[in-house]
Formats: sequence, structure tokens, C-alpha cells
Amino acid sequence: MSQMTGILDPERESSALNIIKNKRLTFMQQVLELYKLGEDTVGPVTVNDELRKAMNEGVICDLWEGNAPFRPRYVIPDYSILFKKGCEFLELNVPEDLQEACNSLLILYRHIPSSGGYPVYLGQLDELLEPYVLKEERSRAKRTLQLFLKHIDKAIPDSFVHVDIGPYDTQTARLILECTEEMQLAVPNITLKYDPEKTSDEFAALCAKCMLKTAKPSFANDVMISKEWGQDYAVASCLNLLKIAGGGYTLARIKLHDAAKLAKNIEDFKENILPYYMRLLLEFIDRRITFMSEESVFFQTNFLVKEGFIDQEKFTGMVGVVGLAECVNHLLDITDPKKGFGNNKDADDLGVEICELMNQMVKNHPGVHCSKVGGIYGMHAQVGISDDGRSNTPGTRIPIGAEPELSKHLAHSARFHKYFPTGAGDIFTFENTWQKTPEALVDIIKGSFAMGVRYFSGYTADSDVVRVTGYLVKKSELAKLDRGEQVLNGATVLGKGQRDGAHALNRKIEEYTE
Repeated sequence: MSQMTGILDPERESSALNIIKNKRLTFMQQVLELYKLGEDTVGPVTVNDELRKAMNEGVICDLWEGNAPFRPRYVIPDYSILFKKGCEFLELNVPEDLQEACNSLLILYRHIPSSGGYPVYLGQLDELLEPYVLKEERSRAKRTLQLFLKHIDKAIPDSFVHVDIGPYDTQTARLILECTEEMQLAVPNITLKYDPEKTSDEFAALCAKCMLKTAKPSFANDVMISKEWGQDYAVASCLNLLKIAGGGYTLARIKLHDAAKLAKNIEDFKENILPYYMRLLLEFIDRRITFMSEESVFFQTNFLVKEGFIDQEKFTGMVGVVGLAECVNHLLDITDPKKGFGNNKDADDLGVEICELMNQMVKNHPGVHCSKVGGIYGMHAQVGISDDGRSNTPGTRIPIGAEPELSKHLAHSARFHKYFPTGAGDIFTFENTWQKTPEALVDIIKGSFAMGVRYFSGYTADSDVVRVTGYLVKKSELAKLDRGEQVLNGATVLGKGQRDGAHALNRKIEEYTE
């Protein structure tokens, strides 16, 4: 790609015209696509010839972050600053009531960047809003929260937008659950930080019931994650775990199946192919962070930094991984996924060995500008993109169609989640009977977390709001896309690709048993 000359080359002009003429894109979706296209008119300043070859081979992927990373991919503000000091730049005082609190948050959200154009983290809302909710009459507080959530769904229409609640039972969290069930919105995504010592069984069951009906909240293993990150962590975007007041600079990934196809055998993969491409990936992350920190002006000028909402050294680089299942199956010459990873001890053991190798490589690599999160980057079980199809299953998940019985599936997940401090999780589809006994589902989640599962998501098979790979879409909106109509939620387009190419909505349905 050539450096910016002030005139789009014919290929880019064609791409811009394709965006402008695309009848399925809303105006704002066109704007976001055009802004990404504009960013990419800058030459790939963080890519050298060696890395470009690896990207052309399909082994290294930058997840469309752009050629000139001028802002972090994931920004995780400390929203409590707004409630302690207000915001000088936006001329916001400390909120005095629930209406003002919600309004101030909505104003601030408009100024939180990400690589996708929308904020990926909206805060630990139950903690932030509980003092204001408790001062209100319940029905009035609920009405305010309904309007607040409706605004988010319509004005920040992207399923990577995320809210956290828990681990404690609060009036605000209960109202959010009520509104979520009644409104059936795909935005925002929600996570419950679950700790069986802090989260009552009754409240956990309410969350499980809501999850079955609306695909949210997911359950995060608060005991496990707090040991790694401390209490001041956030779940953002799909299942990303990051430091509050920090975030993720960049998420680049290695496609393990594509790497395995370049290996002569297992030993060649472990000793040569994997170390080579992991080195390239880590150096790529270094260069992106260095450019963002030292050449882009974001961390020098943005009011979020100046007013303490974010701290640069609390950001980290995210080392994405996909396709472990297909990688080990290829290396072991297993052609039937039902006889491979997730269902085969040799395949699972090789998968663990590969994760151990990657983990050591990441730990031995000094990170750039991440001194307050241990000075190293974090492995991330990336949830995949539509282009992956069925050749690189998300993260370390078992391929769709090859899932074992639920207890075996969860035990398998527990072997791998520990390697991914910046996020790993699995999704399960349940038949409708589970809605009558959400307590039984809580028991399963509690047991899986005790084994080492990091993040648990689910929904019932006939839900309209469903979880694709980590984000949420509505089946009714997928149907609109199929008819060539526009949809508000930009993630729905990604969901259609995952549905059609990766069969992401064809997961095994877990039957209810007494």
C-alpha cells in the first residue's frame, strides 16, 4: 500500500464507492467503514517484509485494526472518576441524581474511542449507579434505566459494547436484569462477575434465567480472574479481561491451523514453526504499541489521560490465538473432528503442550508500555471472524458439531482457560426446559468454575437474541440482512458471516436431565 498522496488510488476509490453504494449499510456504518478506509491510506507503518509474508500466508492477522494505530483497540475508563470529580473537558459536574448520572455517562461514552468506533466498556454499572438508584422510587428508577439502555442500544449500536455487574446482589443489577428480559436488546453485552462466596444463589439464578432468555449476562469466574488482575478488572467487548483505567493496545493473532500446515511434522511445528511466527507476532505487537505511544498523540493529548480516566501503563498487548483444534488435528492426521480435539486424549494433550509453549514465549517477551500490568502481554483466546469459516475454530474451543457431553466439555475447557488471562470462554446452547430450573444451571457453572473454567455463556435454542462467537445478535435482524435490508447493529453483519461460514448458531443443544 502506498503512502497517502491526497488522492485515492483506483483500488481504494472503488472500495470507497462500494461502501457508498452498499444499500445494506446504514449511514453511520458507511461512515465507520470510510474512516477505516481512510486510515489505511497510510502505509502499513508497523509491518516489515518478513511480517507481510506471514500475513500473506494467513498465519498472522491484524484483525482490521488499521495500518496506523492512532488509538488503542480497547479503552477501559475508570468511570468512578466521573462520579468523584466530574469531567472538566466535557464540563460535567459530579452527578446529583440518577437522571443526571445516566446522562453524564451517555455524554462520556460518546468520547471513548476504540478500533471499531464505539466504546467497548460502559462500566460496572451496578456499583456506579446503585447510590442513585436507592434514592429513587423503584418504578421511576426502572423507567430511567429503561431509557438509558434504549439509548445505548440505538445510539451505540454495536454488540461489542459491554456492561459488567456483580459479584454482589444490588437493586441496580436486578433492575438491569428486568429491563434486559423485557426489552430483548442485543446491546449492551453484559457479564456477571460471579463468586459463590459473594454472589447469592438467588441472584445467580436470576442471572442464569436472564441469560437463557436473552444470551446475557455471561458468567465470569471472579475468583480466578481477581487472583490474576486484582479486583479492578473489567470484562469488555466479547470476553476480554483488562485492567480498569487501562485496556488493550492491540489484538493481533496467530492462526494455528495455517501455521501447522507449514510444518513437516509435530517436532518441526514445536521447534521451528511456532517459535518463528510467535516471534513475528510479538514483534508486531511491540511495533504497534510503540507507534501508538510515541508517534500518535493520543496518550499525549487526550482528556481521558489528563483527567485520570485512563493510565497508559495499565494497558497491555493482547496475543490472540485461534485454530488450536484444527492445528492439533492436522498435526496428528485426524480428519474427523469428532475423533479429534475435545474427544481424543492425544489431541488434547498436544493442545496443552502447544499452549504451554506459547505461554512461555509470551512470558519471556518484555512488553512495551505495560509496566502496571506485569510488564508482559496477555494471551487471548480470540473468538474468530467470519473469514475463518471452519478452518480455525475460535480460541481453544471444540469445533461445532464435535462437542462432547456437557461435563466432559467443561472439563476440557478448564484445561485451557488458564493460559489466557486476557480472555477465554465457551458458549453453550440449552433446550427450553432449563428455563424452569436456572438453579441447576448455576450449579453447573459453579462446578465448572471450581475446575478452572474462566468464562461461561449460554442461551436457549429458540431465543431471538443469541451469542455468536462472543458478541450478540438477533435472529430477527439476521433475517433482515438475508432479505437485503439494513440493520442497526453493525455486529449483525459479522454474525451472518459466522452463521453461514462457521455454522456458529448450530452448536449442540444441551438437553435437560433431572
